[in-house]
Amino acid sequence: MYFTVKEMAEMSHITVKTLHHYHKIGLLIPAKITDAGYRLYSMKELERLQQILFYRELDFSLLEIKQLLDHESIRQKVLEDQKKLLVMRRDRLDQLLDTITKSIDYEKRGETMEKKDLFKGFTSEAEWREALEEQDQHLQETYGYSVLDEQPKMEVDKLNQTAAEAAHFTNKMIEALQKGTKFNDEQVLQTVGEHVAYLKAQHLLESDAQFVEQTKFFLEDDFHRSMLENQQTGLSYFLYVSAQAYAQHNA
Repeated sequence: MYFTVKEMAEMSHITVKTLHHYHKIGLLIPAKITDAGYRLYSMKELERLQQILFYRELDFSLLEIKQLLDHESIRQKVLEDQKKLLVMRRDRLDQLLDTITKSIDYEKRGETMEKKDLFKGFTSEAEWREALEEQDQHLQETYGYSVLDEQPKMEVDKLNQTAAEAAHFTNKMIEALQKGTKFNDEQVLQTVGEHVAYLKAQHLLESDAQFVEQTKFFLEDDFHRSMLENQQTGLSYFLYVSAQAYAQHNA
């Protein structure tokens, strides 16, 4: 029994273009190609596609997936290995979801979580590197810069403290935006000022102008703008104009 490329795409919920790309790079080769040029796939290719998509869910690159599958011929072993990885990912996500849920609950009550509970999902350097991997890949591909390469050794406690402060700052700015507070309101400028002062004290920022440039980058860069907009529509622009207002106020 053979499946057309369209049928494969419909069954796997990926695009025909993606299947063509997998064929082009030798990741998923059709069982046969007709004289008319149509790609046909058998159950063997369908099973391999399942394995590919499992690995993609785990953020493996296409090159890594090809190497793994080309050197592992026993389907049961591949599936068992993938199950272990997926269980580890699920457990980590469950932990992060629990932390986020508690954070939301504390914010609603106007309380502050215990410091030890703020970052239960980030307890080691390896976990921080995993958390930053997607951002780092974007920076490398777009700007040729790697955050992870610049930090051969990470200070986990310091990263947690900085992330906690950043989350506190972002939540306050989201609250101001939702209330319709103007970007140059005294309370907003104070919130920005406290955040900037913290960054300077941690030697993460040299000047008010540099903070303006950072917020401008977050506004113009697709990846970082999406991260902010997913938290609150209009947040990226609000941060930028608030940073500008703060810098002008202090000039």
